Amino acid sequence: MSSSRGNGGGLESDDQRNEKVNSPVSLSVPCEDVRTEENLADVHEENQQLFEEVLTQTKKTNTALAKQSELYEKLILGTSKSIGADCIPANSPDTNVKPGASRAFASVKMGIYSKTVAVSLIVSFLLFLSASAERNDGTFRVGLKKLKLDPKSRIAARVGSKQLKPLRGYGLGDSGDADIVTLKNYLDAQYYGEIAIGTPPQKFTVVFDTGSSNLWVPSSKCYFSIACLFHSKYKSSRSSTYEKNGKSAAIHYGTGAIAGFFSNDAVTVGDLVVKDQEFIEATKEPGITFVLAKFDGILGLGFQEISVGNAAPVWYNMLKQGLIKEPVFSFWLNRNADDEEGGELVFGGVDPNHYKGEHTYVPVTQKGYWQFDMGDVLIGGAPTGYCESGCSAIADSGTSLLAGPTTVITMINHAIGAAGVVSQQCKTVVDQYGQTILDLLLSETQPKKICSQIGLCTFDGKRDVSMGIESVVDKENAKSSNGVGDAACSACEMAVVWIQSQLRQNMTQERILDYINDLCERLPSPMGESAVDCAQLSTMPTVSLTIGGKVFDLAPEEYVLKVGEGPAAQCISGFIALDVAPPRGPLWILGDVFMGKYHTVFDFGKEQVGFAEAV
Repeated sequence: MSSSRGNGGGLESDDQRNEKVNSPVSLSVPCEDVRTEENLADVHEENQQLFEEVLTQTKKTNTALAKQSELYEKLILGTSKSIGADCIPANSPDTNVKPGASRAFASVKMGIYSKTVAVSLIVSFLLFLSASAERNDGTFRVGLKKLKLDPKSRIAARVGSKQLKPLRGYGLGDSGDADIVTLKNYLDAQYYGEIAIGTPPQKFTVVFDTGSSNLWVPSSKCYFSIACLFHSKYKSSRSSTYEKNGKSAAIHYGTGAIAGFFSNDAVTVGDLVVKDQEFIEATKEPGITFVLAKFDGILGLGFQEISVGNAAPVWYNMLKQGLIKEPVFSFWLNRNADDEEGGELVFGGVDPNHYKGEHTYVPVTQKGYWQFDMGDVLIGGAPTGYCESGCSAIADSGTSLLAGPTTVITMINHAIGAAGVVSQQCKTVVDQYGQTILDLLLSETQPKKICSQIGLCTFDGKRDVSMGIESVVDKENAKSSNGVGDAACSACEMAVVWIQSQLRQNMTQERILDYINDLCERLPSPMGESAVDCAQLSTMPTVSLTIGGKVFDLAPEEYVLKVGEGPAAQCISGFIALDVAPPRGPLWILGDVFMGKYHTVFDFGKEQVGFAEAV
């Protein structure tokens, strides 16, 4: 019914008011996936929850940005759907809405719209602040995920270790930098991060590996490798920035080689987009390692000198394209088992929140790996003397454990009560030559010449050639004797070092011989790991490495890894044996066991590596 009043006094009739209320609202959008009137309250509640979650995530500045972006996308979708409720499809027969309901409906819509827009603006502002926090110091952070060690992965790692090529006689010292890559067993790796390749981005989980230099991911053209069935695959046909390369590629690991071909595309790491990055599409991934791996591929952070195909590493192109401020990247690996945050990789600098004190820097001694000189190893504060004349070490984020020469790892195993393998060859050498070796050391005979003097090792007058650097005749003799001579030589060399370490501690001759006999029963397992008693952690000694003149300690809870949960949990030593021949060795590989305790800086500009206590 119309009002009986006229319009002269400025009053509107009911029909006029209804006409205005029912007139189209200027906020209309295309009616796709429209939410109904009944859902509007739910939309508001959903948006509020998302907003609160964004606020919570914003406080975690190290890992929040990716999560915020995802939430923001959801929020915007919710916003558009809320606005979409304001329109009526053109082909809808129901164009007559009751005046009262229409007014209330419009009021609710406008309220929801206002609040949603406000939320969107606030979220955008928070995202801007977060993004600015990532950029204002010229650094870019990549959150890392941590995988807990479990019995299945350990079994797989042991199977993979069985397939490793024997080091002895392998000639690592003569075969170039890339040979260290062949020793890697990525099933031990625990820390992963996410990258994307292509436009639009195709996501992959990778190991950020300072011990190699290539980027590779499975290819959609990987048809016959089982590993490719269980991982994300790169599809070049779906990327507008893909460029064909076609050059063949292969990377040899201890458990087999991945093979494929090079391609070029945009690679996204955190907020950084590296253009025209050369990478490997893997079409062959043999062995169990990559079938059971929790990652899709590897992103190498080593030097270009060891890059297969001389491809520029992703890190190099970040610098070349001016994406980062400083030629530095750093790792913080979170060793707190109860913390969901796995760690952080920072490109362009360091995060002062993750270390205390000052970094101790040592120069890179040989480009390829992040290799540097290391001093003596101490067990319970007592020097072993093994690296007195110098050892080399590599900081390797792609290795979970800490690897070193069998001679020293055996001493560590003995000190921490780790189960080992009995070597009859070792016991025979000690029984027959132990006293002779002891007497020669007491007479100040040059230690390196002792084993050749008693006929157990070959010596050319200049250097010992027993540790894998052999003549053709030596190799043929080894084949005919099943390597017995080489094993005896190695046992002798270990006995010399063991006896030297005990003489430094003024032990009696009888006790020294008993000690080295016991060590023959503690040799590291060929499987690569040694079990320890979880209940005996408090009785185990500190193991220390000397780097840059500073002693870096590792406490038992830092070098013993817990596998599994509850009563079935097992503990394993974080030390594994690795023998690399001179001139490249003796070599230590400082993996996550060490890098978890010490925040590590890789300074490409000054060609140095730095360590400081992580927090």
